[in-house]
Amino acid sequence: MTKLLDFWAPWCGPCRLMNPIIEELEKELAGKIEVEKINVDENSAKASEYGVMSIPTYIVLKDDKEVGRKIGVTSKADLSELLK
Repeated sequence: MTKLLDFWAPWCGPCRLMNPIIEELEKELAGKIEVEKINVDENSAKASEYGVMSIPTYIVLKDDKEVGRKIGVTSKADLSELLK
């Protein structure tokens, strides 16, 4: 299954802006993708593991291998394309 890692923080305005888009994609692609929200304040080790330097960062994994990455505010269409 495809996994979307969503690196965010509660104080991050762009992250809050993207949250409804991530939730829409999660509903539309239910059963096809799994979304894992990772609060970088609480899980800095995982952010470091994936080389996340700024948020929001979205990383797509297939078979636990990174196949795509978007950094910053992006469109729903761009994220959908990344998840294909």
